[in-house]
Amino acid sequence: MTFPSDSIEGRDIAFQMHQNTDLRQYEKTGGLVIESGDGIYVTDNQGKRYIEAMAGLWSVALGFGEPRLVAAAAKQMAKLPYYHTFNDKTHGPSVDLAELLIRLAPVPMSKVHFTSSGSEANDLACKMVWYRSNALGKPAKKKIIGRIKGYHGVTIAAASITGIARNHQSFDLPLDRMIHTSCPSYVHFAEPGESEASFTARMLNDLESLILKEGADTIAAFWGEPVMGAGGVLLPPAGYWQGVQAILRKYDILFVADEVITGFGRTGKLFACETYGIEPDMMVLSKQISSSYMPLSAVLLNDAVYQPIADESVRQGTFGHGFTASGHPVATAVAVENIKIILERDLVGHAARMESHFLAGLSALAEHPLAHSSRGVGLIGALEIKPWSAGAGIAAAALKTACQAEGVMVRNIGEAICFCPPLIITEQQISEMFAGVSRALNRLAESQ
Repeated sequence: MTFPSDSIEGRDIAFQMHQNTDLRQYEKTGGLVIESGDGIYVTDNQGKRYIEAMAGLWSVALGFGEPRLVAAAAKQMAKLPYYHTFNDKTHGPSVDLAELLIRLAPVPMSKVHFTSSGSEANDLACKMVWYRSNALGKPAKKKIIGRIKGYHGVTIAAASITGIARNHQSFDLPLDRMIHTSCPSYVHFAEPGESEASFTARMLNDLESLILKEGADTIAAFWGEPVMGAGGVLLPPAGYWQGVQAILRKYDILFVADEVITGFGRTGKLFACETYGIEPDMMVLSKQISSSYMPLSAVLLNDAVYQPIADESVRQGTFGHGFTASGHPVATAVAVENIKIILERDLVGHAARMESHFLAGLSALAEHPLAHSSRGVGLIGALEIKPWSAGAGIAAAALKTACQAEGVMVRNIGEAICFCPPLIITEQQISEMFAGVSRALNRLAESQ
């Protein structure tokens, strides 16, 4: 048997089944092969270089090719390439990372459980919520509230909490104990003439009405991203999170903050919970926890969540859950080093300092005749495009393709193109990124 060479030139790349893709279209057109990365840039196998304006998938905080992360992985691989965290076993890197996360958490947390992706982490958090309800003798308190356009992953439970149709259709989802409240995007769902304050009040009324309709004693938890990422970088209106938390406390409903995208500096604070004054009972972290150099995620839970779960594990004889790769030593070693670098280089402060230039650049793009508006916080944002009569999302998809041709990787979601560059991006590189998008807008306008 012969094995593939390092080069994929001339080879069939169609054996791989791709994610989030029109599979039949891919069979016809093929895909883009990225071969290397350096800082905020990636290069394809034809030698073309791109600004990775999405940090891969919202995740490569330190950019590509950070030597300290490579060294951390190699050192741990040589020392202990794998071990598990079942039963009473552990290893140094997972202990170090758990301690570090507890120290850095924006509110007091008790325990950390590691998994390998945001989807897995949200799935586990859901299981923990149900386990806790049983531990408290409340077997009916199992429903989960997600939000329309919220995104929490693609496992059966996480996709059910997600409020995006494409993650439900033909998968027989969502599960019937997952319910959804309104999407609090003022730019998309405000009624004509409705003020932001009135919109916030309506969103909060929708949430409380849903709780009363379903019965508070049947609802265990509410899931929310501080900023809705895969829904299109949707920002909360003023007063929204304060109102949500008051309602959840009133009805004894846990708050699970999904910081998979926003954690570790994206909004100009270490956690977006700090940006918006959120005090969650549980947090879900991934992506920038390791700059996605290694697959890793974490669930943080406070003591009020943990103690009933621990009691129930005694009654059941064990906490009957576990993944082979949870707390993987190489992944956790890389994450510890990644977080050290974020703190040492003050990349959280850097994101805050870059915010004004980043948002000003987005705002300037919004003046283009094809654009509608812009939005963002820290180093995450979106440019809303005026829809075309050809159909929903067509304009943004065309702009994404034009941006790629101009050497800028963005993601189109609905009528928007989204930006989430590596935290290391400089002011000059932000200008370079938006100059490419401006050329793409002009290219698109000329083709109309």
